[in-house]
Amino acid sequence: MATTKKAAPKKAAKQTSTPKNIEPALLELFIDEIKDIYWAEKHLVKTLPKMSKAATSGELAAAIKDHLEVTKTQVARLEQVFELLGKKPVGKKCEAMEGLAEEGKGVIEDTEAGSATRDVGIIIASQKVEHYEIAAYGCLTQIAKVLGLNEVADILAETLAEEKEADELLTTIAENDINYEAAEEEE
Repeated sequence: MATTKKAAPKKAAKQTSTPKNIEPALLELFIDEIKDIYWAEKHLVKTLPKMSKAATSGELAAAIKDHLEVTKTQVARLEQVFELLGKKPVGKKCEAMEGLAEEGKGVIEDTEAGSATRDVGIIIASQKVEHYEIAAYGCLTQIAKVLGLNEVADILAETLAEEKEADELLTTIAENDINYEAAEEEE
């Protein structure tokens, strides 16, 4: 009985600029998704100060303020990505991020000011944002590699690492005190 050998997946050539032989549809999708995450990050720059102000825990408020500065750097990195792609930095409304931001706003409106329960809600809303960004940057990093856009992939991977770090910090803050404090609060 003869065995058939499966073809190994093709690997992209190492390049630092936009290759001439890219499948146009994939590059178009990639650029569209870069526009989407660019809008999302710029929207977060407006949203994070409100979340920080609403937080009761000083540690949570500081973590959100710190991530605001990281987010501003991420916006600048995405502008660098646009430059490497030979495109103007333009955002495309990210419906997902708009929805997540609205959900965070709703948590603030629906919980008592000064409560640990509000902080738990802010952490939940913030981690949903981080998970969305982790998914987006993970996919975009991989696509950039497939397209041979290694410098772009490196830039996106740096942001991916920061989003994972922010998510881990939020988990730590929740697990150390806030979740337990909220469990003891009266309705």
